[in-house]
Amino acid sequence: MSLIKHCLFIALTFYCIISYGQQEGVIDNEMLSLRLLERINQAKSDSDRGKYHNALENLDEALSIALKIEDQSNLGKIYTKISKIQFLVGEKDKADVSIKKAMQIQRDIDDYGNLAIAYNIKGVMHSTQNEYEDALEYFNSAKGLFEQENLEEYTSDVLLNEAKIYIQQNRLEEAKFNLEKTIILAKKYNQLNRLSAALIYSAKVYLALGNTKIALSQVEEGLEIAQDNNIIQDKNEAYLTLSDIHEKNEDYKNSHLYIKKHIHLSDSILNVTRENLDIEASGESINNYKEAQNAQLKAQIDEVSAESAFIRITTILSIALITILSLLTLSLYKNNNIRLNTNTMLHKKNDELILAKEKAELASKTKANFLSTVTHELRTPLYAVTGLTNMLLDEDPKPHQLSHLKSLKFSGDYLLTFINDILQINKIEANKVEVDPEHFNLRNKLENVISALSNSANNQDTKIHFEYEKGIPETFIGDQLKISQILINLLGNAIKFTKDGDIWVRTYKIDKKDNIYYLRFEIEDNGIGITKEKQNHMFESFSQGSVQINRKYGGTGLGLSIVKGLIQILKGKIYLKSELGKGTTFFFEIPLEYDKNVDKAEVVEVIKANKMESLDLSNVKILIVEDNKINQMITKKILNKMNLNCDVVDNGEDAVEIVKTTNYDIVLMDIHMPGISGLEATKMIRAFDKKITIFALTAVTLEDKMHEFGDAGFDDIISKPFKQDDFEDKLHAALTGEKIVSSFFS
Repeated sequence: MSLIKHCLFIALTFYCIISYGQQEGVIDNEMLSLRLLERINQAKSDSDRGKYHNALENLDEALSIALKIEDQSNLGKIYTKISKIQFLVGEKDKADVSIKKAMQIQRDIDDYGNLAIAYNIKGVMHSTQNEYEDALEYFNSAKGLFEQENLEEYTSDVLLNEAKIYIQQNRLEEAKFNLEKTIILAKKYNQLNRLSAALIYSAKVYLALGNTKIALSQVEEGLEIAQDNNIIQDKNEAYLTLSDIHEKNEDYKNSHLYIKKHIHLSDSILNVTRENLDIEASGESINNYKEAQNAQLKAQIDEVSAESAFIRITTILSIALITILSLLTLSLYKNNNIRLNTNTMLHKKNDELILAKEKAELASKTKANFLSTVTHELRTPLYAVTGLTNMLLDEDPKPHQLSHLKSLKFSGDYLLTFINDILQINKIEANKVEVDPEHFNLRNKLENVISALSNSANNQDTKIHFEYEKGIPETFIGDQLKISQILINLLGNAIKFTKDGDIWVRTYKIDKKDNIYYLRFEIEDNGIGITKEKQNHMFESFSQGSVQINRKYGGTGLGLSIVKGLIQILKGKIYLKSELGKGTTFFFEIPLEYDKNVDKAEVVEVIKANKMESLDLSNVKILIVEDNKINQMITKKILNKMNLNCDVVDNGEDAVEIVKTTNYDIVLMDIHMPGISGLEATKMIRAFDKKITIFALTAVTLEDKMHEFGDAGFDDIISKPFKQDDFEDKLHAALTGEKIVSSFFS
């Protein structure tokens, strides 16, 4: 009986230990998490003061805690910090191992922001070994991930690191471009250490390009920031750069003065580094740590001795558990060997897949950049084509020339549409299209679209029928511009492929949850229809029904691809049904939030008056800054036809000088010019004139670069080739003192 009681006592004790352990576990994890953050913060403080060995000790303890509580996010960050310090103290092999561990963990948990930081550090490691191409690959990957995670503020460090490599490779224009972007981002996010470094390295680039005036201005600005914020390394680099600049200017006295300052500060930095890397100090720290561990062990032994009875019970239970675990281990030994071999193979394949994925992403970005560059470069000559064509059409051409000019205008308009479609596809694929919700009247929007396309339908002898289900509200909150684009594309398609027929536009409700209505839109026609084989590919880029259809009806084959992308952005879906010779129906469904506060607007025909005729233009002066002679002539003639006086200069330097001496109402500034760019010229003008209106008259329209135009001081952007009405509206707003609200960066 006593044996049974003893066994029951052991079982009860074991149950109590487990229950108590579970309760304590939650508290212990919270305490360990706090201790983990404390160690990481202490390590940062030690690292900032150059106490690298102390920082490593704190990070090692933080690493142990993170492993214990299975905190994968902090584990990746800690390995990154350890790698950085190991690299600083010269343990490059260990640093390489640590950064690889960090990257593997961050990939496993999809921590792309910290993975980008790790890529940046890995790139720096390669650059210090003069492995520049490997370094640039890692920097490219880091920029891509920062862009993907909307972490723009972190890209300034990567751009600066890239610029340093470009300087080493004597790729000065690329270095200059990177440093300009770094300076803009550093100012935007108040990153003073990166701002000072970027200004100093920018001075080095300008010195190499032979412009000592700008070089001196930038290095002095960088040195002032470094002195105000005690950034020692930047001060040292600034002294060396100032010495080189003064030597170039043959001011040997100041050159000698700054080289002495550089040498003195370099010696001070070296002495501090030696003190912080002192082996004895490190050994003493380790001994103190070991003594603390020994004292803790002694306390534990004393505590264990005082509770010997409890230990005996624990020992019995431990032996039982060990026995069970040993049996399980033996039974699983063979399976574990198989799993080990399988895992090794999987890790190898996984590494290969990661590399392939990163290469595919880089290829995708390269393709996107290529398309953007090509399409934007096409805009400049296209501006000349469309501008000259419109001018010739306005100058009473001969009857036999009129058809040729109209054909040329049609071709120019088609090419511009094609370029814009490629840009929109590019933006959709790069996830750069954002939803812009606003209050609007849906029924009125549909009626306006139908009204706008009614002339095209009449030309085809086709009638459009409109049905709006009773009971559906008319007022919603949504992105009405994207909805208009979708409807115009689909309805335009239906009109193009339907002659002497009918088209039905229908809207009805399919579901409702709270204030959200799920609406279905149908665009049905009885036109030529689509074959079964082609229906599966209709939403792909550059896809059309057939070569014959393309030749007969025209079009770029991008409209439906754009439609599908926009509908997906609006969290909807699209599908179709069609039968050859009987017609096609497109269905798309999107959610819209009901809004009872929007008033119904009437569908009216808008007749646009010539606004410029009401203004006194006799004293208005406009400056055109453009290096392309044909574009100069076209822009000047357009302005002259509007009774506006204008001057023309062909570079940024002359533009800055003439604005200082002449009162202009508006400056039309090109961006890419020889010498200083339009961005730099605008910055210089804004330094002495904050009020003058400056428009960027340019082919550049990429939204991810728009903030650079705003930061430089432009009021708005006029994209080439422009629509005459839009151009007149912007000029009218500037000349009448209206507030200019840019759709690009305001």
